[in-house]
Amino acid sequence: MFTITKEVYFCYGHRLMNHPGKCRHLHGHSVKAAISITQETLNEQGMVCDFADIRECVEAYIDQHLDHNFLLHKDDPIIPALTANNERFWALDEHPTAEVLSKMIYQHLKATGFNVSQVVLWETASAYACYQEG
Repeated sequence: MFTITKEVYFCYGHRLMNHPGKCRHLHGHSVKAAISITQETLNEQGMVCDFADIRECVEAYIDQHLDHNFLLHKDDPIIPALTANNERFWALDEHPTAEVLSKMIYQHLKATGFNVSQVVLWETASAYACYQEG
């Protein structure tokens, strides 16, 4: 098996409504996502795939949905205030944790045809969440 990993960086804001600690308050993160793609054989150029293809696919998704966006659970009571003030946000069915975001990125890459093996989302320099199937 061959595996390559591409790192991308972005920022987002969120809060975890039912969290007992500080994460229940509005805050933001500058994150790194490490996307790993696996293949049994290499393509005609001797690669798993081009790093630029991964970057283009994932950055388009991140730019549209995650980067400099405020991520909230769909039941968050702050949503009407954000709407009234024309603020950008995305209301999710799940709580916007690092685990959920890594799964969202993974599923996007998989749906676009990449043989993604895992997505690791570094929420801080010392803490990350990973999503992989199987």
